[in-house]
Formats: sequence, structure tokens, C-alpha cells
Amino acid sequence: MKNFFSLILFSAFLCFSSCKKESNPIVSKEPFKIISIDSTDLPNFFLKFPDLKKYQSELENIYAKHNNNIIWKNEHGIKEFANVLHHKIQNLNEDGINIEIPHFKEFDQIFSHDDESKLSDVEKDILISSMYFHYVEEAFKGIDEKITEKIGWLLPRKKTDFTNFLDSLIVNPKLLDEDKHTVIPQYHKLKFQLHRLNEIDKNGNWAILPKEDKKLTNLKFGDSSKFVLDIKNNLHLLGDLKLNNKTPFFDDDLKKALISFQKRHNRIIDSTKISQKTINDLNVSPKERIKKILLNMERCRWLDPELMNGKEYVFVNIPAYHLNYVKNNKTAFDCNVVVGKSASKTVIFSGNMSYIVFSPYWNVPQSIINKEVKPGMKKEGQNYLTRHHMEWNNGRVRQTPGDHNSLGLVKFIFPNSNNIYLHDTPSKSLFNKESRAFSHGCIRVGKPKDLAVAILKDDKNWTEEKINKAMHTGKENSYVLKNKIPVIIGYFTAWVNENNELIMYEDIYERDDKLSNLILH
Repeated sequence: MKNFFSLILFSAFLCFSSCKKESNPIVSKEPFKIISIDSTDLPNFFLKFPDLKKYQSELENIYAKHNNNIIWKNEHGIKEFANVLHHKIQNLNEDGINIEIPHFKEFDQIFSHDDESKLSDVEKDILISSMYFHYVEEAFKGIDEKITEKIGWLLPRKKTDFTNFLDSLIVNPKLLDEDKHTVIPQYHKLKFQLHRLNEIDKNGNWAILPKEDKKLTNLKFGDSSKFVLDIKNNLHLLGDLKLNNKTPFFDDDLKKALISFQKRHNRIIDSTKISQKTINDLNVSPKERIKKILLNMERCRWLDPELMNGKEYVFVNIPAYHLNYVKNNKTAFDCNVVVGKSASKTVIFSGNMSYIVFSPYWNVPQSIINKEVKPGMKKEGQNYLTRHHMEWNNGRVRQTPGDHNSLGLVKFIFPNSNNIYLHDTPSKSLFNKESRAFSHGCIRVGKPKDLAVAILKDDKNWTEEKINKAMHTGKENSYVLKNKIPVIIGYFTAWVNENNELIMYEDIYERDDKLSNLILH
């Protein structure tokens, strides 16, 4: 019996030894050889891939930085970021970019299990590098700066060094979606909304309401109608109606949803009835909303992220008629504003707020002197100046400080060649209107004293009482800020707020269609 068990153990040992040898054959591993790129490799590459020659200078720089060695492969194979890049380029539509990618077939083949591209390791490496520059150009740079200047976008563009950025991405690929120095955070928020609306569009459940129907516009809270089912359907798809009870009643749930929807479309709130404007907004299809998001993602590419990465800044979005003062990444103050009329558009640019003027004079622009003051004086003589609290000042005209002054009681100066600034106004009723494009180009602030208080909060020289007094002395007084504050005047017709709600604004200067012709095909 003892010999029998010994025989079994010996057989088991032989079997284990045999199986172990079969599953783990001895393989002599050669050390990974660094592959160099010589002076003929790039010219030869462009003969095969002529559409990528535009990246020649970037490729020369990036390989010089890496001692003319390949970048994308090591002893473990293709580096992780190369696979991330492949996925990003495969799904460029997620960034709102629908273009034909040059030489994508050959690029795609590199990542295939049965790579039949017949490219050398050097050619594969240069192709991946070229695709890297192609991706960042499309996803982060957007259309050429010369074109954006021609269409009136004078905000500074980011000069990102994507050659140096690559080293960081290879170490941490997540930076591609997280790095706040590459693109403003708003870009990623809009990208999320793009994905959400694409899903709504795919489902095809969007309802179109009659354009003009009294049965619809006469609907009031408590009424019942077949149209309510369609209204609830659309509001539910957009997320304003959390739970769709699918009843035809204009109930409390619909009322709350309408408030949410009207806020997100920058409308005056009236949830007791279905206005024509609400119907028009509800009829904007997912496809049209997607288009608006794509246009504003493109605008995000043009804005230097450093402008919004500082300790504090003032942001005015022209179509929103709104100002936000951001401090330590949080909104410290916000209010409605009045912007330039279509004939005197507020310029899209940035500057640094340097000083505040209390009880300011208004130096009347020459254009207004010619169009309004001189014709008025021709009719009324000196009485025109007296009636408007104006006086001659070295051949020019200025309006004296006080409640009557067109600039109100305070103005905020960020010196610029456009002669645009933020200021108070005696015309307070305009801030209650839904559309607020009434000025000659400058930006009228709805709560100017509160803005001054917020800006000077940490300045020991000022209290709210002192600010109020300075605004009412009737004598001009300028105060230089201890720290200059960036002021950004932008133009976004779609924006995701701090609560991750997508807000849609009217294209008051009709810029969306012009941009659409440039980027959407």
C-alpha cells in the first residue's frame, strides 16, 4: 500500500514538471533597442503622407526634443497615450468635429491586432506624432486666429506649446480632458451637453407644437389639453420636467418645469400660461440645439484659459446681458447688464480694470456730438446744454456729475482702444426688459454700487458707506485699484452655468450663422 501511494506521488510530480515546462518555455528576451530617426526619414514620410506635411516644423521640433528617437514605443509596446489618442481621433465627433481625417486608414491599422500597414517603426511613430498635432489643432486650437479677428473676436488666443505638453500627456493621459490650461472648463461642460442632446436626437421622440394656435397660447394653469402631453414630453427630455406623469393637465409639475425652462432660455418668468415665445423655444429641435452647442464649443477654443484661471476676473456675456465677478473660482457677484445696440455693437475683447471713477463726468463721444448734440443746439442753443447738464470743455462736450449723468454715479475703467467701460446709468427700467441691447457700445451695470463693494471688499481704504458717499459727492474722484482685474467681454449663445444647466441665448448680433458657414459643413 505504501509503495502504491509512493508511485502515485512520483507520477504526479512528473506530470507537474512536464506541464510546467510546456507552459513556461525558456525565451531569450533581447533588450529593447531605441530606434533613431535620421535626416531622410521625415522627407520620405511626407512622400507617402503628403497631407501631413503641414506639421513638418512641429515634427522636426518634437523629434529634436527627443534626441531624434521614436516617441510612441518602449519595451512594453505602444505607449498608453497613443491608444488614448487613437480613441480620441476615432471619436472626434464627440468634440463636435465632423471632418475627414487624413490617412486615418493607415493610422487605424497601427492599432489593429493584424497590423497589415507594412509601415516601418519609424513611419508608424511619425504618423502617430502627426495625428497628435492634427488632433490638438482640431480639438483645441479651432479655426485660424486671422479669421476670428475678421469676424470681430478680439479676445486673446492661447499660445499653447503642444510639443512640451506631449511629455505631460504621455505620463498622464487624463490631462487631455482635465488640463485647465489647454481649454476653458466650459468646453468640457458643453461637450457633456452635446452628448446628452445627441442621445435625445437619436431617440427621435421630439414633439413639434403648432406655430400659431390660440388653443395653445390660451392655455393656463389648471387647464387640460392634448398639447400638454407634447409640452411635458419635450420638457422631460430636456430635463426640466423630472418626472413625466403623461397626463394632459397643466399641473404643478408642469408649472415648475416651465420656470426652469424659461430661466434656461433667458426669458422673463411667467409659468401661468404658455406664451408664444415659450412655444418657439420648445420647438427648437435637438438638432438645432446641437448646432448651437457646436458653435459655442468652437468659441471656447478661441479663449485663452489663463484669462479665467486667475484669482479674480469679470466676465460679461453679451447675448446673456449678464455680468459675473468671479473670485477664487466662485461667483462673488453677478447682475444684469445693458449692452450695445445692433448698430453700435459691444466689442468682444478683454482688458484689465485699473481704476474706478466715482461721480464721473461723461465726456461725450464725437459721434454723439455730431449726431445728437449739435442738432439739438441748432434748435435750442445754450438751453440744450443746460437742459442736459452739459458744458463745453476745451472744444469738447462733457456732462457734469450727478444722478442725471448718462454714466450714472460710478464707472469701472479697463483702458482700451475701443473706449468701452462698465458704468452705472440713470435708466434703471431697462434692466427689467428681456432684451437689453440699448447702449452705444459700453456696458451698463444693473447694480453698480454692489459691484464696487464686491471689488473693493478686501481694500481697507473702502467701506460700503464710503463707496456710497463717493458716488454722491457730485465731484469726480478716481481710485486706482491695488490689483488689476481682467475683464472678459465674450459672446456665447450657449453656456452651462454653475449648476450644470444649459442656458440658450438669442443671437443678438447674428453671429451664429456666419460662424456656422465657417465650421459646419
